Amino acid sequence: MISERMQRITPSATLKLNARVQELVAEGHDVVKFGVGEPDYPTPDHIKEKAIEAIHANKTTYTPTNGIPELREAIVRKFAEDNQLDYDPSQVIVSVGAKQCIYNALMALVNEGDEVIVFAPYWVSYPEQIKLAGGVPVVIQTTEETDFKVTPDMLEDAISPKTRALILNSPSNPTGRAYTREELAELGAVMAKHEVWAITDEIYESLVYEGAEHVSLVTAAPEMKSLSIVINGVSKAYAMTGWRIGYAAGPAEVIGAMSKCQGHAPSSTTSISQWAALAALEGPQDPVEEMVQQYNLRRKYMTERLQEIPGFECDAPEGAFYVFPNVSALVGTKIGDREIDSADVLAEILLEESYVAVVPGSGFGAPENIRFSYSTSMEEIEKGLDRLEDLLR
Repeated sequence: MISERMQRITPSATLKLNARVQELVAEGHDVVKFGVGEPDYPTPDHIKEKAIEAIHANKTTYTPTNGIPELREAIVRKFAEDNQLDYDPSQVIVSVGAKQCIYNALMALVNEGDEVIVFAPYWVSYPEQIKLAGGVPVVIQTTEETDFKVTPDMLEDAISPKTRALILNSPSNPTGRAYTREELAELGAVMAKHEVWAITDEIYESLVYEGAEHVSLVTAAPEMKSLSIVINGVSKAYAMTGWRIGYAAGPAEVIGAMSKCQGHAPSSTTSISQWAALAALEGPQDPVEEMVQQYNLRRKYMTERLQEIPGFECDAPEGAFYVFPNVSALVGTKIGDREIDSADVLAEILLEESYVAVVPGSGFGAPENIRFSYSTSMEEIEKGLDRLEDLLR
């Protein structure tokens, strides 16, 4: 009854976890949520006010499929000022979150049977979206030994005559690792030589800490501009996850194909959210800076606490808001009468016994790890880590 295409798709691990958390909360349990990556801050007031103004001004009708002109022009200015990238509004599309931008890009570029490279650990939706587009995910596995990064030699080995594109996420969900300018230039040289398209997910661009810098692949490797779709959005930087606004820039022909795809799915993004996103990009950036400062304090605290817990191995991430410890040392041990035979089981025990929600790394292509998000208050972080220590003790 169900299509073969959908039978090949795995449900989102993070959304599945969130559903279970909501069940426990509804039952009256106090759950510490280290799971779904979502800022715990409210959307800044000046952004909300712009949306209210749009409602009162009756800006509630359909918009152009690729986004209102004012927002696309602001995105062009953002790329020029922040990334030193020169685009025209015709080379920009606004979509229902960065997630749909990635999907639209894959639909525009990938033919049936084309290979698309992803770097593991990867965001859970990358392989599934590739499958939905008719492509074949090719995974390059990284580990702590490679600092969760792909080298040029690793990329060369993975490229085949069927390789059409790759997805690059920096800073990374789930590892928090950020590629340097030099590393990106080397990878870009390999991609350009083989004419491999790059879909660059830069949604965590603003969330980098203590000297780390976000660099766009196209900035580091200008020769890749004609082969790259640069994707970003307002969800993480401006605490606007529910507003569902992402955007992409790239060659006009590909952006046009993405717009065609979008025109037959959601038609366009919400008009009110687009006006709010305009205020986010053009308004004061102080709220972003304040959030980054607080995330940095939480990042250091969580990393230090986890490093002190026997069986948890991790380094401090450079960006995003995740810590991704390796817990393989705990496999084979017991909590009470229950044996920990995988990171998935450990995550299940933490949720059901201590009401601490984390995401097992298996959904990210890293079955020996679990992901902790520090996009929650310091009070919740302390409480959750205290529970974790008590359980393991």
